[in-house]
Amino acid sequence: MAKDDKRERILDAALALFAERGFHGTAVPLVAKAAEVGAGTIYRYFESKERLVNELYRREKQRVVEHVLRALPTADSPRAQFHSFFRSIIGFALENRASFTFLEHHHHAPYLDTESRALEERTVMLALSFLAETARQRITKPVAPEVLMAVVWGAIVRLLKEIWDGHVSLDEATLDQAEDVLWEAVRL
Repeated sequence: MAKDDKRERILDAALALFAERGFHGTAVPLVAKAAEVGAGTIYRYFESKERLVNELYRREKQRVVEHVLRALPTADSPRAQFHSFFRSIIGFALENRASFTFLEHHHHAPYLDTESRALEERTVMLALSFLAETARQRITKPVAPEVLMAVVWGAIVRLLKEIWDGHVSLDEATLDQAEDVLWEAVRL
């Protein structure tokens, strides 16, 4: 087995466990068992559990950012960009539930290092810049971009939880309605 394959297997096992059990509920031996490696092997790749969670955080955050930006029609209207963001983030979450759950549970964690926090800040700044610019153009409400982002992001997270819990059916009509409601919530 190639060295990088083992490393990726450890990261994948850690992702599933951190998403399900959280940082404090996930011991390194559990990760080792799930990755089918010895606990000592993990420390050859990651000097600590904190280093493991940070490398995993950066890997997954970069995946979601690239996924959303790849589809974003930056030359189109703000409404079209909002549509793309909404559909991209919902699509990513539905296809990568563990990743989405992991990121949602760890983005403000005290054990995130400087590099992970900087990546989170750059990601948030993309959204805040978009919302600040749309407010300046009098497209979205003249409210602090952080408030608008909290409204949109909080609703997306809750919608996904309702879908995963089986309380909301996942179909195009429901997604269209949810997107329209969120756009109306921030639109001027």
